[in-house]
Amino acid sequence: MAIRCVYTDLDGTLLGRGASLFRDADGAFTLLPARALEACHRAGAEVVLKSGRRKAQVMEDARILGQSSYIYEIGCGLVIDGEEEYLTGDLQPRDGKTVHQLIEEGGAPRLLLDTYRGRLEPHAPWHLGREFSHLLRGLVDVDEANALLAEHGHGELRLVDNGTISPKETLVDPPGPPHAYHLIPRVASKGAAVARHMRARGYAPAECIAVGDSREDLGVAEHVSRFFLVANAVDRDPSITDGAPANVEITEGRNGEGFYEAVVRSLAESR
Repeated sequence: MAIRCVYTDLDGTLLGRGASLFRDADGAFTLLPARALEACHRAGAEVVLKSGRRKAQVMEDARILGQSSYIYEIGCGLVIDGEEEYLTGDLQPRDGKTVHQLIEEGGAPRLLLDTYRGRLEPHAPWHLGREFSHLLRGLVDVDEANALLAEHGHGELRLVDNGTISPKETLVDPPGPPHAYHLIPRVASKGAAVARHMRARGYAPAECIAVGDSREDLGVAEHVSRFFLVANAVDRDPSITDGAPANVEITEGRNGEGFYEAVVRSLAESR
């Protein structure tokens, strides 16, 4: 069956060093990600960005790539042909306040920062200007953190691991390479946003593939026919594939080269 849609993460997946479409993981110039996008265009396959980034950032990337649908803030928001939908369940903007502000007022971000002082901090400056998620960085046990949230009455929220980032001098007590974390409504996820987009477009799982580099990205695997983890994801976190669904494949290439590999292989094998 022909591929009609490719869902892809941005940082660490489609983009290379410096968040550039034209740089590979080491910073060398590459055209492979652009060629993969061209292959999708020629095959009539839509490309949908799914990212933890803010709406303005993902919207601009989608515009540059010529795509009309995108998922932002870990699936809290979905835009399809200019129509926006918040996928945050009962936690919606109210009384002139964003979901981000409502979460802040509830005290969950402060609970996490106080409990994991020295191991968790705001992911400055990218934590600013958000509508939904609180963006943090450090290294914590996500299951432990989510149990802490539930214990203190914040069960409607969850902390999401969105992959490793470069070391930060401001983190004084991390036991390993830091990760980026998003505190979001529990019902929101990249997987849920992908499923919603598929329903809106009428795509069947067999017609869709996805590419990513984080544990949160892996949640998309259950909705598509094939899910590709780029090689750098496994290099950073060898245990990321533990218990992964059977349709998860690991690319030989890193970042955009892995994206190219996933797209070209899928398009060729779907003919």
